[in-house]
Amino acid sequence: QVHLTESGGDVVHSGGSLRLSCAASGQSFSSRTLAWFRQAPGKEREFVAAIRGTPSTTHYADSVKGRFTISRDNAKTTLYLQMSSLNADDTAVYYCAAGRGRIILSAQRAETSYDYWGQGTQVTVSS
Repeated sequence: QVHLTESGGDVVHSGGSLRLSCAASGQSFSSRTLAWFRQAPGKEREFVAAIRGTPSTTHYADSVKGRFTISRDNAKTTLYLQMSSLNADDTAVYYCAAGRGRIILSAQRAETSYDYWGQGTQVTVSS
């Protein structure tokens, strides 16, 4: 069993930056593929970024590529999402997710690939 807790959500001006964190408890953190998803008001939840265990290869949605960076600290069992050049389209509730283990690249964008989810943290970008 894995428990995930996101933090770091806030209100930020357009063009600003923010870092989200996701603290995890449970076993086998370093071997799990982890991801960030987000859900904007009135929209379905969408994939943002994923990171595998070892090696920590990353994968991004086109909408955030070059602006967001996903990373992990296995010693602290924490997942991060560094966000920059934020705009109104980034306003959403952000969720972290963990798989049971390694998730292949072609499956990393699918919500159903992940077994554990956090409660979400709100990011609001104001113009």
